Amino acid sequence: MAYRGWLRRRTALLAPSLALSLALSLALSLALGLVRTTLAVAGGAPVTPDTLHVGSLSLHHCATPAPWCGTLERPLDPAGKVPGSLAIYFEYYPHSNRGPAQGTLVATEGGPGYPATESREGYLALFAPLRTTRDVVLMDNRGTGRSAALDCIPLQTDPALTEENVAQCGQSLGATAALYSTGFAADDLAAILKGLGTAAVDLYGDSYGTFFEQVFATRHPGQLRSVVLDGAYPLYGPDYAWYPNYAPAMRAKFNLACARSIDCSRISGTSMDHIRPALQALRHASFAAEGFDADGQLRRFTANATQLATVLFGSAPAYATVREADAAARAFVRADPVPLLRLMAEAQAAMDSRDETRSPRLYSAGLAAAVMCQDAPQIFDMSLVPARRARARDLAIAARQRTAPATYAPFTIDEFRGMPLDYSFLDECARWPVAPPEHPATSVAARAGAYPEVPALVVSGDLDDITPLADGTLVAQRFSRGRQVIVPNGFHVNALPHSRSPCPAAIVRHFIQTLDAGDTRCLQATPEVRLVPRFARHVSELDAAQALQGNAAGPMQLRAVRAASLTLGDVIARIETNSSGKGVGLRGGTFTIDESNGHYLLRLHGVRWTEDLAVSGTIHWPGRSGEARAQVSLSGTAAQSGSLQIRWTQGIAQATARIRGELGDTLVAAETLAP
Repeated sequence: MAYRGWLRRRTALLAPSLALSLALSLALSLALGLVRTTLAVAGGAPVTPDTLHVGSLSLHHCATPAPWCGTLERPLDPAGKVPGSLAIYFEYYPHSNRGPAQGTLVATEGGPGYPATESREGYLALFAPLRTTRDVVLMDNRGTGRSAALDCIPLQTDPALTEENVAQCGQSLGATAALYSTGFAADDLAAILKGLGTAAVDLYGDSYGTFFEQVFATRHPGQLRSVVLDGAYPLYGPDYAWYPNYAPAMRAKFNLACARSIDCSRISGTSMDHIRPALQALRHASFAAEGFDADGQLRRFTANATQLATVLFGSAPAYATVREADAAARAFVRADPVPLLRLMAEAQAAMDSRDETRSPRLYSAGLAAAVMCQDAPQIFDMSLVPARRARARDLAIAARQRTAPATYAPFTIDEFRGMPLDYSFLDECARWPVAPPEHPATSVAARAGAYPEVPALVVSGDLDDITPLADGTLVAQRFSRGRQVIVPNGFHVNALPHSRSPCPAAIVRHFIQTLDAGDTRCLQATPEVRLVPRFARHVSELDAAQALQGNAAGPMQLRAVRAASLTLGDVIARIETNSSGKGVGLRGGTFTIDESNGHYLLRLHGVRWTEDLAVSGTIHWPGRSGEARAQVSLSGTAAQSGSLQIRWTQGIAQATARIRGELGDTLVAAETLAP
């Protein structure tokens, strides 16, 4: 399954502390005499030491933020049938304390298609408290990043993934198509670790990285001290080619979020009950539509049941989708389509794993297809030639429609299949070339040995439908020393800096140190998703904010206060997948986003969340947790115009915002749910 890395937009987290850490690593290497210096001088200045010997490998200074880099030549085809080799790139971060390292930490990236070294900031932030005594190694899997990234044209540049351009990619790779399997990438890492002379390592992986970890564990068990699998799914399982846990997890995601929301839980029925009327309306009448994505770019598409499935299954953007889908679906059946169409536009943008330049070094669509079609279970026999395979696919789907039509409920199997191929899975590899007999497709899981008796920690978010909680349970059960921890209100991948709570990272670090998860009670403090109570075209449709002592504002002004808070929350929710630093309001106006060390300054210019109230001003947003504040001016009716100061604490459950200011020459003192 081509599970994507945690975000298309990757914010540069903790850049100053990262630079300091790298400088310390280099200084330590020099102090310990680990570097072979060059005595030549240029302009009277000594040349900087240029080589570090670790084990049998020689490392050099990097052109990246890492202190030391290396490559290891590996055979392209371990069986020797296809000639050639690959230079596998890796980065090495020495521990900062004097004396020998107490261990080695390794992180492997999701995707497939993303290089681990482009996510170094997140991994180093996770490992930071452990790096005084432990080295860190990051490797770009073969076919990604600086390890000969595959560049399949037109797959890398076409607007969308199709059966045809996936097939063209496989054909262009020819005899090498089967040689980018996870199994061979795992062998590459084993060879690098052997060359570095490491003892058994602690291996962390997220998303597809958890698939990689399981393959590595079954092929190289002696090189592992522990594994942490963050957002895990198994190599195999009952009926697994159909991804049977996918739809139940999607439904649970929305139903749980609604049940935990003060406003949504008051509405009769589950969240899926609230969404189903919009699905029926789209089935009855699809239409040509347009909407703005999180970067403010206008996107055109057909609004239909499949587009709604893309929003609900795609988890892209994860927070905004859960926050808004229930209310957007209710608004849609009230003849207000704008919020739901925006989610459809945002899903189209966020589900594209490629960056704006389509650089294969940052994300290789070809490698993603090669791994998906070589390693993942399929509903058809990959040893069949494509023409026969397509027939087998059609027969399998027809049988499924007869025997299990609710596999992807509330959507039909055909509505599910209409999603992008790398999220619906079933058709992506129908025309991929047949693999050679020495490297048969779907053999990684079938040939995997017993799981080793190494401590394994599985971290699963209970709102994650990309790698469902039930999948994580299966993985934990495969390891005799496996333990699953569940993050309430957690999405996909929970130990990296973008997650909704610092608790999972602390648990992971404790596990690496002690091989035990320790006290996990902090997980219960993960805040709920603050769902939009309803989308309103007019301020008068909203509930009023709660008046506090000293308030002189009336109900209509307190409704404007509520609208202002919801406007702020709407803009903040766009940060997750914004890559341009600017965007547009739901019903008009613009905003900009500036980020520094994980803190954000947002400037609003006449942003309209309702049609009759414009909000301008600034938001100082701390990210995951901390004190947030906003200074805004409102422009609506005379009584609803004025200025407000809004403060709240980010990252706590049931957070409320306190509002002070003046509307229509009337003092306002109120509180409402935080943005």
